[in-house]
Amino acid sequence: MASESHGLGSTQERDLKMSKVAFIGLGVMGFPMAGHLARAGHDIVVYNRSASVAAKWVQTFGGRSAPTPREAAEERDFVFACVGNDDDLRSVTLGDNGAFAGLRQGALFVDHTTASANVARELGGEARGRSCAFIDAPVSGGQAGAENGQLTVMCGGESDQFSQVKPVIEAYARSCQLMGPVGAGQLTKMVNQICIAGLVQALSEGLRFAELAGLDPNLVVEVISKGAAQSWQMEHRHGTMIARKFDFGFAVDWMRKDLAICLDEARRNGASLPVTALVDQFYSEIQTKGGRRLDTSSLITRL
Repeated sequence: MASESHGLGSTQERDLKMSKVAFIGLGVMGFPMAGHLARAGHDIVVYNRSASVAAKWVQTFGGRSAPTPREAAEERDFVFACVGNDDDLRSVTLGDNGAFAGLRQGALFVDHTTASANVARELGGEARGRSCAFIDAPVSGGQAGAENGQLTVMCGGESDQFSQVKPVIEAYARSCQLMGPVGAGQLTKMVNQICIAGLVQALSEGLRFAELAGLDPNLVVEVISKGAAQSWQMEHRHGTMIARKFDFGFAVDWMRKDLAICLDEARRNGASLPVTALVDQFYSEIQTKGGRRLDTSSLITRL
């Protein structure tokens, strides 16, 4: 799609500092992300399934709330969403009260949900049929990254539309990269989750080994984190794993949802994910024992 007919092309320059923005989904991620947009000076309309949460957001950041996704999206330049899964995403975009029904011609819809590449392509086609644009833009960085405006955003879409929305996304991102066409953002997030699954399991095994070997695990990490074993998980989670504190961060339920997406995509593209499949089963054990809402670093409890 050419920029002159879709989105905010050079013939329709706007002040991105005062774009008309809607944000759909005010969970632990969406609430602070939308807040950063408000602080950046954008005109914000929010929608959340629980109206009381939307009211709390408006009380905190200003703007206004809408009773339906459709009304939130009306006359907006950019519409953002951050919901739970494919079905949640379809429920807020499609149908008479869905956001797509309210999109003006040339508007740009950005989805921050971690969802399947298939639903991204489906909604991308639906948006094109309405003379709008769609970018799948899952994020990494967790709740802390959202609150601190330090998320990594992986995008799939057209380069001209990405260029238009990137300055807006940067209100809550430390990195925002176009990875390819619609769906590429979700595929990149799958790679992220595949890597994290293996890292957390390896860190769990290493820490438990250190404990059983009579070593000081904190001192072990202080030493090995200066070398090739270093990772974000090691830096940010080793202390809480040693203390067996898991009441924060990215929940096991969410990780299992994400890994199911990865494994489903692997069945389609032929990728072999033996470690990912095994760690997924380990998380299933934690769910069975009542750990559905524990942080993903709770893998160590199995050991």
